[in-house]
Amino acid sequence: MQNLPKLDFETRKVVITIYTALLRRNVEGKHPFVEHLVSSPEVITQIVAGYKDNNVWQHCGILLRETIRYEALTKLMLSSEIFNEFFVLVELPKFDIAIDAFSTFKELLTKHKEIIAKFLEDNYDKFFEGYTKLLLSNNYVTKRQSLKLLGELLLDRTNFSVMTRYISQRANLKLMMNLLSDSSRTIQFEAFHVFKVFVANPNKPQTILEILVQNKNALKAFLKDFHNDKDDEQFRDEKDYLLKQIDLL
Repeated sequence: MQNLPKLDFETRKVVITIYTALLRRNVEGKHPFVEHLVSSPEVITQIVAGYKDNNVWQHCGILLRETIRYEALTKLMLSSEIFNEFFVLVELPKFDIAIDAFSTFKELLTKHKEIIAKFLEDNYDKFFEGYTKLLLSNNYVTKRQSLKLLGELLLDRTNFSVMTRYISQRANLKLMMNLLSDSSRTIQFEAFHVFKVFVANPNKPQTILEILVQNKNALKAFLKDFHNDKDDEQFRDEKDYLLKQIDLL
């Protein structure tokens, strides 16, 4: 990490143990080290920067996921430039680092549901501007993981208002329709789970309804042959339901 001495592997493991113990230290219902980190955000900023160091990135990921366990520190990370840095980290060329960074990114967006729901509502435009770039990434793994996480976020009841807003925007529907025909079958499958929310919405805005109606026949033909070899009863039921809904448009 920047401005810190190089440590050998065993010493870094000790640092993780000490850091975790300090986080969990409870004094009369308070966590003094958590409060210290809130008042000194540069500590977490340096840990995040460690993702770009080939010697310590793995340990930094462990430290950050321990950090996210605490609501106050999650709020700190979401409300600062620390969060925006993850949009860069998950696209790093080194596969292992990008995967670990995305694991931390996902934890940050799912650990404390009420906090995340408010964050997404308050920062909707900025968040999805950055997130859409991940969905269009040239990096297959980033694209697949981002699409899967999007489905999880939208289908979480805590994020109902965010989901309602997302599925009311025609650009998002067009994006999912394009991803349905991606060259990767896995991307197609993950896109299906987001696309189905647009179709299943009983209160479709006129702009969404128009796109679905315009593409009604093409969608029916496409979905009829979509992943027919998949041995997944729930998927087949969902696909049948979508075909019926599209037929009723």
